[in-house]
Amino acid sequence: MPRTTPPIAKKVPYDSTIHGDTRIDDYHWLRDMDRKDPEILKYLNEENEYTQSAMSHTTDMQTELFDELKGRIKQTDESVPYLHEGFYYYTRYEAEKEYPIYCRKEGSLEGDEVILLDGNVLAADYSFYQIGGFQISTNKDFLAYSEDTLSRRIYSIKIKRISDGGYFEDVIEGTSGNFVWANDNKTIFYSRKDEVTLRSHKIFKHTLGSDPATDIEVFHEEDETYNVGVGKFKSKKWLYIHSGSTVADEYRLLNAETPEGDWNVMQPRVRDLEYGLAHYKDHFYILTNLEARNFRLMRTHETMTSLENWEEIIPHRSDVLLEDMDVFTDYLVLSEKEQAQGRIRIIHWDSNADHYIEFDEDIYAAGPTVNPDFDSQTLRLSYTSLTTPPSVIDYNMDTRERIVLKEKEVLGGFDKSDYVASRVWITARDGAQIPVSIVGHKNTKQSKDTPLLLYGYGSYGHTIEPYFSPSRLSLLNRGFVFAIAHIRGSQTMGRHWYDDGKLLKKKNTFTDFIDCADALIRMNHTSAKHLYAMGGSAGGLLMGAIINMRPELWNGIIAAVPFVDVVSTMLDETIPLTTGEFDEWGNPKDELFYWYIKDYSPYDNIEAKDYPNMLVTTGLHDSQVQYWEPAKWVAKLRDMKTDKNELLLHTNMEFGHGGASGRFEVYKEIALEYAFLLDLESKNDD
Repeated sequence: MPRTTPPIAKKVPYDSTIHGDTRIDDYHWLRDMDRKDPEILKYLNEENEYTQSAMSHTTDMQTELFDELKGRIKQTDESVPYLHEGFYYYTRYEAEKEYPIYCRKEGSLEGDEVILLDGNVLAADYSFYQIGGFQISTNKDFLAYSEDTLSRRIYSIKIKRISDGGYFEDVIEGTSGNFVWANDNKTIFYSRKDEVTLRSHKIFKHTLGSDPATDIEVFHEEDETYNVGVGKFKSKKWLYIHSGSTVADEYRLLNAETPEGDWNVMQPRVRDLEYGLAHYKDHFYILTNLEARNFRLMRTHETMTSLENWEEIIPHRSDVLLEDMDVFTDYLVLSEKEQAQGRIRIIHWDSNADHYIEFDEDIYAAGPTVNPDFDSQTLRLSYTSLTTPPSVIDYNMDTRERIVLKEKEVLGGFDKSDYVASRVWITARDGAQIPVSIVGHKNTKQSKDTPLLLYGYGSYGHTIEPYFSPSRLSLLNRGFVFAIAHIRGSQTMGRHWYDDGKLLKKKNTFTDFIDCADALIRMNHTSAKHLYAMGGSAGGLLMGAIINMRPELWNGIIAAVPFVDVVSTMLDETIPLTTGEFDEWGNPKDELFYWYIKDYSPYDNIEAKDYPNMLVTTGLHDSQVQYWEPAKWVAKLRDMKTDKNELLLHTNMEFGHGGASGRFEVYKEIALEYAFLLDLESKNDD
């Protein structure tokens, strides 16, 4: 029989006391790191059954949406090949197949195709499959790749001979998926995760053909606020180990020709000193916040790497965030952001003449992609906007001519002229100007009766760019407007935008989002009856905070893999990510941070009051936000809320933080979310 009533989770009081404050958690029992407790699994399945039952009247709508979403995807497709050292590399998809096929051709695009990896074959025996890293040896004979078959972001590294398609016996388990070849074509350095916390904390050296059990540990990052990874610079001269925390970086360097050598620190870590590197000829190029909040570019000789030797190339600008760089023989390419808009700046080394690449739209996202060679006048770019599908562009830095090599084809009669994008600026309660990007169908007249989905994230300095989404068309074509609130906690407006949305200023993230919603209502874009909000992961924390602060403002909420039990998680150093995020959220062992976090933590601030309709999603194997956070949150909300609005929890019992792995399977989850929104909106007409 379909479950027509929601399950009621039992209460088992669990006391925890710190700073003289006792918190009682009735649902702590839902925590199981092994994910095997039969009582917990039974409860999660009961929640799934209830969600399925509650949404059963939308089954036809979900099927229609899924077919529609899938129907926009070109079944047989191929990426734009790129040339590197005599080989063209590309990926392609075959009709009705979920996973990419990685290929190359030697010398010419007319040459014979060699299939390097077929994701469909590799995934055949798994419900989840994801390729992490993918690297070819310097001599082009061997392929190493990492794969995750559990959706826990724990990867195995396998090594394949390209000539005959055979595999080496050595399989390296328990890695982060990050690795790099030395130039001797037999040595691989890789990062390994702590088995409990999943923090990437050690670097090992593996020799091709040897037993991984004999691999040599070359570095152990003992500071629990740092993670480590390995890589190789574009010049291929140097390998690096990167130790990074929220607020600092440290690089160790090793000549790629001598993998048996010693790793040397470039510039020792200093708290609040961030830097990233590129290498060209005999110099390192350093993107750093050294006396530069919005970053500047510096350079130093490879034999004198400490910061007293760094010389400035591009100075700091208070109104421009320097985000990234790419070095060519004749040109320096900079990715910048000013007033919420990313720009690409081209500087000629010899003449120092510079220019910005111009695009036709006012609101867009563009940046360099695969540019493996220094000696090139062509810059390969990606481009997208709220109305333009992702494009691959070759831009001639000499002539300023561009060629659009490919614009992603969207099937189903898509015409970009049918959609209109805009940006509004909203004044926050403290006077900050918040940009909001908006897109809708040209025939949708925005008014108090217009359904609007407001999306936000606002953490880690991560900026949600104004990107195109083919799935989003299913909402826009049904009269919805979609808006992105570029709130503090991101770097949309520069580094200060991030600093003003973290630690003891975290509440700005939540009030910014609410202020955007209030303003959109005042501007007659929508009304509370027709306003919906969505966020995932740290954006799920945002959802949890705003429904506690202003529950009446929203008709519906989608909280995907939400980080909602902030106090408990940040006090539990056995949980992945916790120690590495003390500089993002604060360490609640410090009383000042404890009380501040507790004051906004969604789980701790649930009250007996009306809440909006909600769909909460999670994955049993999520390594980023543990499944029990949304499960506990829903259980407590269900117990305390005073309304009759819908509260649904959907746990994907096979996947983790990123959801389904196949290109079509993910649309089943999106179809559920969209059906939830469309169903709520339809009830407004009843």
